[in-house]
Amino acid sequence: MRGKLLAATISAMLAVSVFAVGCGGGGKASDEIKIGVVSEMTGSNATYGTSVVNGMKLALKEVNDKGGVLGKKVNIVVADSKSEPAEAANAMSKLINQDKTKVVMGIFTSSSAIAAANVSEASKVPFLAIGATNPKVTLDDKTGKVKPNTFRVCFIDPFQGTVGSNFVFNELKLKKAVIFVDNSSDYSKGLAAFFKQAYLAKGGQVVGEEAYLQKDTDFKAVLTKIKNMNPEVLYVPGYYEEVGKIIKQARELGMNMPIVGGDGWDSPKLAEIAGAAPLNNTFFTNHYSPDDTSAASKAFVDAYVKTYSQKPDAPAVLGYDGARLMIDAISRAGAVDGAKVSKALAETKNYKAVTGETSLNATHDAVKSAVIIEFKDGKQSYRATVKP
Repeated sequence: MRGKLLAATISAMLAVSVFAVGCGGGGKASDEIKIGVVSEMTGSNATYGTSVVNGMKLALKEVNDKGGVLGKKVNIVVADSKSEPAEAANAMSKLINQDKTKVVMGIFTSSSAIAAANVSEASKVPFLAIGATNPKVTLDDKTGKVKPNTFRVCFIDPFQGTVGSNFVFNELKLKKAVIFVDNSSDYSKGLAAFFKQAYLAKGGQVVGEEAYLQKDTDFKAVLTKIKNMNPEVLYVPGYYEEVGKIIKQARELGMNMPIVGGDGWDSPKLAEIAGAAPLNNTFFTNHYSPDDTSAASKAFVDAYVKTYSQKPDAPAVLGYDGARLMIDAISRAGAVDGAKVSKALAETKNYKAVTGETSLNATHDAVKSAVIIEFKDGKQSYRATVKP
């Protein structure tokens, strides 16, 4: 009896072993395509990650409702960057090595995207950044060469900085600026430099440059120093958490000049932190406005509001556009193969995205329009579109 029991046990173990091998390779192909997503789901930039993933989920529902791609349904596997570059690198490593995803999307902040791209490039895995605008995301900072497997669906900061400076100089007609930069952020430092370069070239004067760090909370000493410089405009290219506090404290000090910034401002939390009244006479450059009247934008906004009971912000629409663009690339590649998908992404031309017709250039950056947003009583108001 003992011998028969032992034989049965060994037979069962062998059956399990054979089943596991069959599933692991050479067996029936998976009926789904997994796309990895690194996103800021927690931490100081968490509203970006939530919106990006919401936009992606909406896009993939639409794709799957129409049969998926290459005959398969598409699902995402999300890894939290915790709004930290080191954690973004860890999340990318998990998606590639543990979850076995062959393509990855995500990340709205530049420092995290740069860190994550270092990992994906080492594994030759295509990575499509969603909102990271610093040039170093797609360009190797040491060699100046294009990263072969890294792309983005957003414009970059040389363009955004120029759009912002032109708006300040030509539209607001302000000729004397102070720049207040987040010294812990590649995004903030880069955008500040491009704004300054374009502003000086037009004849503007930068009378002061001051700095802070992410997670700072009290800015009044530096703001008092800035106030004494008598600028006509304050340029703050930072993220919403610190920007909201800076605007609130600046107004409390009687600093009523226009305050201008970049796409890092775009979060529903900004108005909560700064307050509605302090945001009057503030402006920022952005990827998109939900007030866009195009048919594609209206359809997206209606679907997003129906699904999430709120208007989409730029991270949401870029998440949506990024997911659709990645699906388009996989379809054109004909397989979820790293080299083929990277080639297809690089060849993207005139893609009809909600944020506007999108082509990827030689440096894998999206060439597309920007918008100017003005705050009125705590609400975003579309002001203008600027084409590249």
